[in-house]
Amino acid sequence: MNDQISFYESKLQFEIDSWDLSEAMRSMKKPVVIDARSSEAFDREHIPGAICVPHRTMTKESTARIPPDAAIVVYCDGIGCNGSTKGALNMARLGFNTKELLGGLDWWKRDGHPTEGTMDQIKTGACEC
Repeated sequence: MNDQISFYESKLQFEIDSWDLSEAMRSMKKPVVIDARSSEAFDREHIPGAICVPHRTMTKESTARIPPDAAIVVYCDGIGCNGSTKGALNMARLGFNTKELLGGLDWWKRDGHPTEGTMDQIKTGACEC
């Protein structure tokens, strides 16, 4: 039983769902939400308030504007994409307290949360990480 408890406590340390993220974004200590996809994908559609730091370009320099004590949530397109996992790993390696958004942008929208961006060239079924 203790193994199960430890497992689920560990998961909750490193993963967040869209509802919990939405609540956190309305709190006093908002997380820094990072879109790990390409800048083109970010421009088309992203979570309001998110910043674009593609996982392939996450370095000490590219993350210098992020407060070192900030809670970080990283996302990508969704369940078929591992850009958020790569991004969360990169951010953790850089010393940030990081969580991965379960289901990415896809589940965020399915749960009815808003997005922003140009959305003029939406591609379906393509990971743009």
